[in-house]
Amino acid sequence: MASYDEPLFGEAAPAIFQTSLFGFDTVAEFERAVAEEAPYYTRGKNPTVALFESEVARLEGAEAARAFSSGMGAIAAALFAFLRPGDRVVANRPVYAGAHNLLTGILARFGVETTFVETRDTEGFLRAIPGARLLYLESPASYTFEVLDLEPIAEAAHAEGALVLIDATYTAGVLSRPLSHGADLVLHSASKYFSGHSDVVAGVAAGRAELVRALKEPYMLLGAKLAPFEAWLLLRGLRTLELRLKAHRETAARAAALLKAHPAVRRVYWAEDDPLSKKYLKHGASLVSIELADEAAARSFADRLRHFKVGVSWGGHESLVLPLFAQPRVARAYGFPKGLVRIHFGLEPTERLLEDLERALSRLS
Repeated sequence: MASYDEPLFGEAAPAIFQTSLFGFDTVAEFERAVAEEAPYYTRGKNPTVALFESEVARLEGAEAARAFSSGMGAIAAALFAFLRPGDRVVANRPVYAGAHNLLTGILARFGVETTFVETRDTEGFLRAIPGARLLYLESPASYTFEVLDLEPIAEAAHAEGALVLIDATYTAGVLSRPLSHGADLVLHSASKYFSGHSDVVAGVAAGRAELVRALKEPYMLLGAKLAPFEAWLLLRGLRTLELRLKAHRETAARAAALLKAHPAVRRVYWAEDDPLSKKYLKHGASLVSIELADEAAARSFADRLRHFKVGVSWGGHESLVLPLFAQPRVARAYGFPKGLVRIHFGLEPTERLLEDLERALSRLS
């Protein structure tokens, strides 16, 4: 059998091994496959999935990667792999809502404590780290896109023997490589930029080989495996990743400038405005949040847009808005202003999107 990253017949696109199992002629061959962790059952390993994993590892500068059926599958497996009852986690605030709910819900019920620190409060992290087993971070932070000062935080964590996990979905291995700044394991919702087409739900974790190996038990027992076809779609997405990010960013940058100048917008949250972006980010990406006067203004703005759908997630061709008041559990957890709206700038013509923003905002002025 050819290696995963070499074509079998010169095919331009990777092959899809759309099979649940692999058969062998002898018991000895089967035993060898099991011992060598070669493909014998797709829940354990599949060549198409393995190719996606190797591509993500290359992108992040990691030794290894493991793919999951969702971003939450990757997050849950990583936290279950490294935490025990009585452990303490330090996490930044705000962090992705699903991770927040897992930390404060199921894990709290099993005796894991979490200390939340504001993303830009580096001194607060340094005070909170002693005694922690693990840091669960996200940068830029969800919804408001503050950039974390990762290097001193990771250094302090390692001095205390704590692991550093970071959700790097926003940076996608292109805008930043957190492993080079001290993170031990990076996590991604591959549904976002890696897919790029809003047709896959997937996750992936990448880092040192021994840490990725530690994910195998929860991966297998939770059944959070990625299917071969979804892995193939993700491989397609990775081929255009850098081009798409560049186009997303160009529209978002122009929109951020427009939004900052508009009298109806109280505040613009844009990662490139954070002073630490020069250290940790190559550029911003597709996401900008704005603060409008109140919930009524946020609702009116979202409803008047013609070329933006209201929806969760991001990273695809389509532009999206998400008024945070429409996710009340998230809004309450972080105390977000009632007029906060997250905007994802897709790949539609830039001028069309800018005109749509101006028209929707003009009713609020």
